[in-house]
Amino acid sequence: MEDLVDHWEQRLRERLAEPAPQPMGLATGRTMDPFYRLLVQRLRSWPQKDFERLRQGWLSFNLDEYVGLPAAAETSFAATMRRHLGEPLALRSDQLRLPDGAASDPEAEAERYASALQMAGGLGIQLLGLGINGHVGFNEPPCSDAVRCRVVQLSDATRRQNAEDFATDPQGVPLQAITIGLGEILAAGEVHLVVTGAAKAAILQKVLCAEPTPAVPASWLRQHPRLWVWADAEALALVRATAMPEAPQEVPGLY
Repeated sequence: MEDLVDHWEQRLRERLAEPAPQPMGLATGRTMDPFYRLLVQRLRSWPQKDFERLRQGWLSFNLDEYVGLPAAAETSFAATMRRHLGEPLALRSDQLRLPDGAASDPEAEAERYASALQMAGGLGIQLLGLGINGHVGFNEPPCSDAVRCRVVQLSDATRRQNAEDFATDPQGVPLQAITIGLGEILAAGEVHLVVTGAAKAAILQKVLCAEPTPAVPASWLRQHPRLWVWADAEALALVRATAMPEAPQEVPGLY
């Protein structure tokens, strides 16, 4: 994880020199928890002047939010981002942007969020986790590489995977979410896929070692010219045993 944080810290330093930096694309999930913890530690060690410039210029768009959960709900991704970044870095809510899960018209909210992202200049650097069924964001299979921000129905596999945040009850996980699409993700300047643990080995093998397919949404990421894959040894176990057609930059050994 240190290598990933090194890379992002460098990108954040470079943003300070840019007159109009693109917003960052952020993700939630247990894979991201140690990343945010380490990143905050690094950023808070910056010289005060640089830290204040970073803080004042911060703008990020999260991938997704559950439909039906207000930002104040503890299980919302908005609350997660407040805990991980908003409070530790003293960021305003308008600097950590997410879809409004409590919007009365989720479809209209998805359109509003997509428009806000476009007006902000699109994504510069995008952070992604990998779902057990190959989803990125909440782009569930099957999924084309052209879909845009929209309302999606969450699969049973995803609801089971996320049940830990809902008292381990998959039925407590919302049925729908608003998610940025593969179209917006693939338009980002740089994409970082973070994968850890043996439970993700089989799906990471499909992502990297087979032809891109709608059945594995994350496999479309291989089309991106600046894809970085950050994976630990357990997640990479099956990939290393398979010949990859065209491997993206691979940085094994997160820990």
